Amino acid sequence: MTAGATGSTRASSGDIVDPVLDVPAAGAQTADVPTAGAAADVPTAAVPTADVPVLDAPVVPRERFVAGDESTAIRIDGTALAAAVKDDLRVRVEALKARGIAPGLGTILVGANPGSLSYVAGKHRDCAEVGIESIRIDLPDTASEAEIRGAIETMNADPAVTAFIIQLPLPAGIEPTAMLELMDPAKDADGLHPVNLGELVLAVPGGKGSIDTPLPCTPRGIVEMLTAYDIPIAGRHVTIIGQGLTVGRPLGLLLTRLEATATLTHSRTADVAAEVRRADIVVAAAGVAGLVKPDWVAPGAAVIDVGITRVLNDETGRYRLRGDVDPAVASVAGFQSPVPGGVGPMTRAMLLKNVVEAAER
Repeated sequence: MTAGATGSTRASSGDIVDPVLDVPAAGAQTADVPTAGAAADVPTAAVPTADVPVLDAPVVPRERFVAGDESTAIRIDGTALAAAVKDDLRVRVEALKARGIAPGLGTILVGANPGSLSYVAGKHRDCAEVGIESIRIDLPDTASEAEIRGAIETMNADPAVTAFIIQLPLPAGIEPTAMLELMDPAKDADGLHPVNLGELVLAVPGGKGSIDTPLPCTPRGIVEMLTAYDIPIAGRHVTIIGQGLTVGRPLGLLLTRLEATATLTHSRTADVAAEVRRADIVVAAAGVAGLVKPDWVAPGAAVIDVGITRVLNDETGRYRLRGDVDPAVASVAGFQSPVPGGVGPMTRAMLLKNVVEAAER
């Protein structure tokens, strides 16, 4: 379930809208968390730690976020990490094909939204890089609900489709949740089917806390970025800005399974900046360019920037991409991911990883 547009958007209710999905999310409350740096004092027996596969200690670049003495932050290079993931996936895809299994990613695209067209084309280019087959169903924006249902049923039944996505947004009048729930959960490439999110909470299939279903791509990518740069998660306080379906809510679930203390903030949080200041790890996913300022961030904190907004340069008349985090935060943070070149490449790599792991199951 991947969106087709980026930008800074807010719902009429005032809730922060997920910058990727572009729909409002309902009602999560800010967690009651301990002070900054304190480990969460919670029993672990009742909530077993998730067994989440991560990178096998790749060699990652450790460069300053910006050149010069003004930067304290190490740049978390999502492009380099994604390249390492793809290298691993190529080997695994070849091994699958040697066993007669050809992983395939399916996409259902309805209409000609420029952003959606670009996203879908990019996903299929990524597939070609690692040897994953591509299966596309493109429908006109006049497609009826019955036609979209038929496309989903076709993907569910096609043995060449290991996993697939329904590209959002869908045309007006088509309820996306109803369509998404028609997917076979085992073929959910984005890890956002209600069954898979439920198993993220319960860890039902493997028992003993393991998660055997597809993980949401952006949250999984964020965890792998933190792990690759040796940034501890267990016992740390993480503040997430934004409670959208593709990032904020599933990331909060995943981090608590990894024994972090997660605070989920939104537009009705009384003081977002105060919640950010107490965090060891900050994840900004509000879709508001430059929202997080240096005085919001605790010295040495790790800052992950998920937001992507197209901002017009008045001098050149051209647009450029901006994240939710002011670049000056690099003068305070210990680690910081850039936009572009941070979370985006890792999200796309995790989609491929979900497809390969589905084939390996």
